[in-house]
Amino acid sequence: MESTPITSRRDFFARASDGLLGAALLQLLSDDLYADQPEPANTTDPASTYDLRPKPAHHPATATSVIQLFMNGGPSQMDLFDPKPALAKLDGKPYPGSVEEIGNTSVTDIGVMMGGQYPIKRHGESGMWMADTLPHTSRMVDDICLINSMWTDHPNHDNALYKIHSGRLFMGHPTLGAWTAYGLGSENQNLPAYVVLGDPLGLPKNGTRNWTSGFLPPVYQGTPFRPTGSPILNLRKQYEEPSDVSATASEMLKQLDQIHRSKRPHQGTLDARIESYGLAARMQLTANEALDLNRESSETLGLYGIGEPNTDSYGKRCLMARRLVQRGVRFVQLFLEEQPWDSHVDLASNHRAICQRTDKPVAALLQDLKRTGLLDTTLVVWGGEFGRTPTSQRSGDIYTGRDHNMQAFSSWMAGGGVKGGLSYGKTDEFGHRAIENPVSVHDFHATILHLLGLHHQELFFRRSGLEERLTGVNIPKVVHDILA
Repeated sequence: MESTPITSRRDFFARASDGLLGAALLQLLSDDLYADQPEPANTTDPASTYDLRPKPAHHPATATSVIQLFMNGGPSQMDLFDPKPALAKLDGKPYPGSVEEIGNTSVTDIGVMMGGQYPIKRHGESGMWMADTLPHTSRMVDDICLINSMWTDHPNHDNALYKIHSGRLFMGHPTLGAWTAYGLGSENQNLPAYVVLGDPLGLPKNGTRNWTSGFLPPVYQGTPFRPTGSPILNLRKQYEEPSDVSATASEMLKQLDQIHRSKRPHQGTLDARIESYGLAARMQLTANEALDLNRESSETLGLYGIGEPNTDSYGKRCLMARRLVQRGVRFVQLFLEEQPWDSHVDLASNHRAICQRTDKPVAALLQDLKRTGLLDTTLVVWGGEFGRTPTSQRSGDIYTGRDHNMQAFSSWMAGGGVKGGLSYGKTDEFGHRAIENPVSVHDFHATILHLLGLHHQELFFRRSGLEERLTGVNIPKVVHDILA
């Protein structure tokens, strides 16, 4: 009988290496094959399939949709919402501390203290402060929750924009709108869940990265609608055909797609493309109607300032936003071109000009949502990526603007379950730093998700063995004090 050879320690490790190398090779081949594909969702994931069908919330929601009025460039908190008498008293004088505290640019570019640039007074029963450059919004303050203690992590536009939209300082991560579409789907399968209404004057700073789906399946990215002309190019059919023929062809295509998809599971890009083609077909009947402002009364058009030189463009987009959420679109974003609030020079004239473009339409949106009953379930969010400094900034030989300020800025919310007429948080005597009830960007995001019925910890996407979240690995707080 042949005896079994005794395996030495050396032989064991020599043969074990074959298995280890084989496992490593298999892993490498697997990585190459599936590198661009998300891991399949398991039973604990928020979404079991990557589509836009409605999904259950984690808890009862007070908001079913969001309209984000994004003010690119950084509006000045102390000039618009947060008056500082101490700052006014020091107008034209040197900063009374170490200029390194300003922290945003070279100390040689920091000018003198600069008082508020506009008359500002209290409005409404709540007595909320608002500058005279916002006469229309001022009449809606009792529906607004103003947060004066926002802060962020970076003083540069690019990074601060990534942060306010995606919760991260660098590109490639899903935005708040994409996470919302992923977590909740859409109430209208004939329109995108996440719509972007851009400015005819051009893209905002960072362009399309402001509404990317990042590593989420592409079906959740923002869909830009053109504010003038046809909302989406090439949406109409090239030729008309009987409805029965269209229905039969559509059903056949659906079956072919399902066969193709079943042979290629976990292909996020493929799933998104099939979904987008199906959505495009459905939008042929709905998108143009949803954005047809001719269906609105002359009274409504006048309310938004449509037809007036300063307000026509932004007014049309605000009214489009109302029509979209009225039809079940989950998340709508409005952008301005480039970064018009970025007032390094001539802040007084610059901010006034942007207010003249946006103030009346914004107030009209709140009023219109309120009179139609939509404000109860629509969360309106106004704000930029950061604020401005209490000191002026040198530009050439003049000091008429303010630099970026990441340590404090103001944003406001209205409707969707927040308290109206509330001014929340405080800044220091110069409006430079949040000192009471500070609200981080992650807190801000967690609160918006909460209003939508989503818990920031339970909303995740599994990627490379990690559970990715909008709020990252941080432990943000939902700002319960501002909830109705």
